[in-house]
This record gives sequence, C-alpha cells and structure tokens, in this order.
Amino acid sequence: MLNVSGETVCRLVELAQAFQARDTVVMPEDAGNPIDDPAGAETLTEPAAGEEDSSVAEFRTVIEDLEPDQQTEVVALMWLGRGDFQEEEWEEALRLARDEWTPDTADFLLGHPLLSEYLVEGLAVFGVQCDL
Repeated sequence: MLNVSGETVCRLVELAQAFQARDTVVMPEDAGNPIDDPAGAETLTEPAAGEEDSSVAEFRTVIEDLEPDQQTEVVALMWLGRGDFQEEEWEEALRLARDEWTPDTADFLLGHPLLSEYLVEGLAVFGVQCDL
C-alpha cells in the first residue's frame, strides 16, 4: 500500500494540470501564414521574468514537504501510470525510485508533460481516484 496519501497525490495532479494549462496559445488578429510569416506564428504566454507560476511553487512545496520515501512513491506512481512498470512490478519501481532519488524530485516530475495523467493512472492501479 501507499505511504503517501491519495489526497496528496490528487493535489499534485491538480497543480500539475494547472501548470500544464498555464501556457496558452495566442493568435494575433492579423496573423498570417506561420510558414510564410513567422511574425504571425503562434506565441505562448509565460509568466514574467523572475516570476514563478504559483501552481509550480505550490507543487514544489508539496513535494518538498514529503518524506523521501513518499517522494519516491510519487515517482514510482508516475512510472507505473506511464506504463514503465506493471502492478506486479511495484516493488521494483520503488527500488529504482529510491536508487535515483535526488532533492530535485519536484523538478524531475515537472519535466514530464503528461505528469498529471500518469499520476492518475498510477493511482488507479491502487483503486484511488481523484475527484477533478
């Protein structure tokens, strides 16, 4: 069973979704063909320089507040949800996550664009659902 609560992982899912959704595509009204006119290409909006998205900051705080063994469970859940491991390989996933643990776990997790989906799938293996 999990040492990290389903509630905590579901909060991480919400924060990851907010982070992933923060980049929005903006199409200028006078946009031309982006191939012929790069100035008319889609642009992404991002936080101002030096400003961290609040969902990212909270995500990092939640991860940093977890014990290392709980952090490794979140990583192993991501791998399980991504299909790198099967349910019967859970202990192996945990061992690998422990072996590869670093204090930069939050950044490692945020580097996966489908993190929220992977965590939801990983939790589902244990019968835990997030009310999103």
